[in-house]
Amino acid sequence: MRTLLKIILKLFSIGIVFTITMAIGLVLYAATLLPGLPTIEEIRKIPLNTPLRIYSSDKKLIGEYGDERRIPLTLDQIPPLLIDAVLVTEDDQFYHHPGVDFPGLVRAAINNFLSRSKGQGASTITMQVARNFFLNPEKTYTRKLKEILLAFNMERALTKDEILELYLNKIFLGHRAYGFAAAAQVYYGEELLNLSLPEIAMLAGLPKAPSRNNPISNPKRALQRRAYVLKRLHELGRIDALSLETANIAPITARRHTVNVDIQAPYVSEMARQLMYARFGNEVYQRGFNVTLTINSTYQAKANQALRKGLLDYDLRHGYKGPIDKIVLDDYLGVNFQGNLLKALDAFPASKEIIPAVVIQLDKNSFQSFSQRNETVTVSWENMTWARQYLSANAIGPELTSAGEVLNVGDIVYIRKLADGEWMLSQLPEVSGALVSLNPETGSILALSGGFDYYLSKFNRATQAERQPGSNIKPFIYSAALANGFTPSSLVSAMPIVVGDSLEGVWRPQNYSKKFFGPTLLRKALSLSLNLVSVRLVRTIGIDNTIDHLVRFGFDREQLPKNLSLALGSTSITPLNLASYFAVFANGGQKVTPFLIEKIEDAEGKLIELLPQPCENCDGDTVSRYGDKEPEIVPLMEPTAPQILDQKTNATGEPGAVSEPGDGTPEYADFKRAISPQNAFLMQSLLKQVILSGTGRRALALNRTDLAGKTGTTNNFRDAWFSGFNPDVVTTVFVGFDKPAHLGRRESGASAALPIWIDFMGRVLQDFPEKPKVIPENITTRFVNSASGKITSADDPNGYSEYFLIGTEPSNMIESSESEGASSDNPSISESLF
Repeated sequence: MRTLLKIILKLFSIGIVFTITMAIGLVLYAATLLPGLPTIEEIRKIPLNTPLRIYSSDKKLIGEYGDERRIPLTLDQIPPLLIDAVLVTEDDQFYHHPGVDFPGLVRAAINNFLSRSKGQGASTITMQVARNFFLNPEKTYTRKLKEILLAFNMERALTKDEILELYLNKIFLGHRAYGFAAAAQVYYGEELLNLSLPEIAMLAGLPKAPSRNNPISNPKRALQRRAYVLKRLHELGRIDALSLETANIAPITARRHTVNVDIQAPYVSEMARQLMYARFGNEVYQRGFNVTLTINSTYQAKANQALRKGLLDYDLRHGYKGPIDKIVLDDYLGVNFQGNLLKALDAFPASKEIIPAVVIQLDKNSFQSFSQRNETVTVSWENMTWARQYLSANAIGPELTSAGEVLNVGDIVYIRKLADGEWMLSQLPEVSGALVSLNPETGSILALSGGFDYYLSKFNRATQAERQPGSNIKPFIYSAALANGFTPSSLVSAMPIVVGDSLEGVWRPQNYSKKFFGPTLLRKALSLSLNLVSVRLVRTIGIDNTIDHLVRFGFDREQLPKNLSLALGSTSITPLNLASYFAVFANGGQKVTPFLIEKIEDAEGKLIELLPQPCENCDGDTVSRYGDKEPEIVPLMEPTAPQILDQKTNATGEPGAVSEPGDGTPEYADFKRAISPQNAFLMQSLLKQVILSGTGRRALALNRTDLAGKTGTTNNFRDAWFSGFNPDVVTTVFVGFDKPAHLGRRESGASAALPIWIDFMGRVLQDFPEKPKVIPENITTRFVNSASGKITSADDPNGYSEYFLIGTEPSNMIESSESEGASSDNPSISESLF
């Protein structure tokens, strides 16, 4: 007996020594891990990876980018019932332990030893926060020890409430949702405060196994987990028996919700994302930047609608190109007939209200189809008569007499839902285009649409499509003419011209109408877009002088052709750049740089500067476009520019040339000004004539007197443009194929682009009432004859009041015989001037 007692005591002593030794070893090992763990200060500054969010100027969400969907909330913004549900499920002793649940760790260790696994970890909420922020997810004893040590440090650095707040915002809950606020949006499309008891219990059950227990991926296990959470809430007195019973029988209402943007502007959102990524790199998706753009949500919605409608209207004018595919319906018959059809239709993209469908029944004057939305849809005769066969860009087939002429059972076609709820036969347009609208005073982008549907083509035609502007370049040619001695009443011949070139051969430009005119006033020539007048102007001014003038607007010198084809727009330009050049006319002659980002705030709401702030009275620094109305930050796209000096003007009203001693090169004193206010005013007047009596007459439907603009059509009708403005808004519309092709013989800028411009501007101009005309100094008027351009008597029936820069007005008086022989092709000219 004594021997046995001695053995027991010896073993006990050995055990104590072993335990002490192990404890010492564990402490020493832990000491080696401490230097690699985050410091107290680092713990206090724990970051939350929060996505980039992009907003319109009126705070409507446009886009969100980031791997982790997260909506950080403070603890007092989280429903108490959700906090209770999480605590009773994950760590009911959270407010009582020091960060580590030692009894739980012992139980987990025994279970793991007996089962020879590492399945149980007994991690408290503090330990989970430590792991999620600082450690990798591998299951090792070393990581568990680090987790324990970090938990102790966190409990020293942070309060219990701060740790719980981090947990509720950080924990992964499946489907890219991090934190409970984001999970409420992902699973229910709601804010946390709007969730019901069953929904709260469902979310509270996710942390243990978010990928396995979520209600979308595994509804059965999610219900089991929800029942456990509800049971625990009831056991601890957080809910009563009736609430428990009601919640347990509630059906699953979760489904996956994508980010709910307030306004669809994917081209704009992607532009902003690229700009932010260029500045911040991958951090842009983690630091919670809130970017406010210059985009007006109302104008953006109208831009989307106007461009889309205009492209669909073009497509309807050019006939039906046939079904996108054909199937044999008998091959899909069976128990799951509709499911089989849906699989076939999933191969084809939809575009908002335009969806693929298969024709399942065909009558003489209608057809039935089964759509990608799992609906049987009937299309009436009235909604398919447009579908005359497409023959070419210039021709379509005869009018339809029956549906069978263009459709067969088994055809896969597109159908479009109309505003009245009916459906029509449709197709996705091959033609595309862009719309850009700017504030001409600042260059801020008010609206931008880069194509028919971003999700069909991410190519942004507003910023990436470099196309020939055609006659949209003529206002800049005429501006150069005014700067070189011409006036609005100067006469220029519009008769045929032959241009010889040793490299290009013989070129015989023609007017759009194929008609020829005699001597024509510049005012009339621009309103009718006479090509031959534009060519003669460039030839008279000189190609180099013309290019120098265009460069002042922002044109790329290297892109401008060094021959007379420049007069007809043979250069390449994007719609965004072209709109910014027209802004010079609208704002009185100042060059503007388009910009998109109004301000950037970090996750705490602090403003971030991207470029140096403008300074006053400093040499060679950034100059603000805003004068004394500075925005909250300098826009991201704002370039640096030399300091604006006092303007000097020459006799033509252009910025004056100042000669340096010993240097014959002129140097403009004002680097910001493109043209003089006088030149801009005269061009406004000429471009108003385009709308009053020229190629832009359709815009008279807007019933405004302050609109000016110019159509543009390139050779073979490959590109159609309209650029127009008033003092508050400048908008450019482009229509064309991505791979340049013939639009159709009648698809000019006035036919294809101008209707889109009118549709858009009709909404925007509601916010900008007409303003009194401001005439700059050094502008005078003379009553001139509309045929000769000479000064005439006040009773001349063919006379009108014309604007002139002082010193350039006609000095000769028309003879009475000239007046009697003249006739006015523009009886409303005088109305456009005052």
